[in-house]
Amino acid sequence: MKVEQICEIVNGMTSEALGEAAVTTETLDGVIDQGRALFDNLSMDAFCKSLVDHIGRTQFVNRTYKGATLALYRDQYEYGAVREKITELTLPTAVENEDWQLVPGASYDPNIFNGSDVAALFYDKSVTYEIDKSIADIQCRSAFDNPTQVNAFISMLYNGIDKSIAVKNEELAKRTINMMIANTIAAEFPSVADNDYSASTGVKAVNLLYAYNQKFSKSLTAATCLYDQDFLKWSAMVIRRYTVRMTSMSTLFNIGGLPRFTPKDLQHVILHGDFATAADMYLQADTFHNEMVSMPDYVEMPYWQGSGTSFDLSSTGKIDVVIPNGSGTKNIVLTGILGVIFDHDCCGITNDLPRVDSNYNAKANFTNVFYKQKASYFCDKNENMVVFFAA
Repeated sequence: MKVEQICEIVNGMTSEALGEAAVTTETLDGVIDQGRALFDNLSMDAFCKSLVDHIGRTQFVNRTYKGATLALYRDQYEYGAVREKITELTLPTAVENEDWQLVPGASYDPNIFNGSDVAALFYDKSVTYEIDKSIADIQCRSAFDNPTQVNAFISMLYNGIDKSIAVKNEELAKRTINMMIANTIAAEFPSVADNDYSASTGVKAVNLLYAYNQKFSKSLTAATCLYDQDFLKWSAMVIRRYTVRMTSMSTLFNIGGLPRFTPKDLQHVILHGDFATAADMYLQADTFHNEMVSMPDYVEMPYWQGSGTSFDLSSTGKIDVVIPNGSGTKNIVLTGILGVIFDHDCCGITNDLPRVDSNYNAKANFTNVFYKQKASYFCDKNENMVVFFAA
């Protein structure tokens, strides 16, 4: 074990702290231990200088990561493979009430058949992946002092599998939302070329920045809007309005144009973390704060598809998704996504069937474990979703 003499360094620190000396360059490598992969040589004790230092504390990186699956899990079923969703396409129309048109001698036919306009969607796609790991305990016992440490080490390995699965499932949940965002943008702006939505806004896809600049004759940019208090207030008001509007029966808030309504307890609201934080910090108004936290199933998300290398909004607020379009495909690239509101039945994860199998190899004395994941991720264009962005 190496013990460094640092009296001169701490005396210098004291002088800087008391204002007796200017701030100078400090070399802290000899003070702060940053760890190393292996000892450079045998670590000897400081007294006899012949005894090998023992490891006094072993710490395992074994923190649990749950991930944010955005409240998308719905139901699961062990048997059967296809999920059928039946819906009525149109609301029945009104006809004249003949109670008040009675004419002596007239006949009133009660046997007219009034059909229903219904359709069914069939979901039959599932996705799967697997994580394999080999576990050997006898071979690693020489590195530890007791069975407790060996078990803690193996527990860390299993925890690594769980964390990997949590990250992957979290990202699949985000992709489910992203797929629906891309479909909504494509439906709302079918004639926009080159993914330039800076001068576009609609009902299902609201360009908050463009709408704000048009309404108030402003010239905010995507880079500055999250630092403008008036824009944040106005954006919060618009989003709150939509949570109310979507509770009424309407054909405006879904791609299929079907009569739909989403009560507040079935609304999922996801906001980009930068937008939610800016609104909270800049506005500090009790009314705004209470309105935001009262949104049902409110979730903050740090990014939609990826963080990029700097967590800049140009990366975290962006999706780049290829979606089916007629007989071909269409690439949707959208930046500045601030939030979404969608119906409980619009996006989800069903038939989630995780399974773990194992196989012990007696010849080499290790166990292979196989963590298998299978689930169905779905979007329904006939259910309500509204996208808010700043382009």
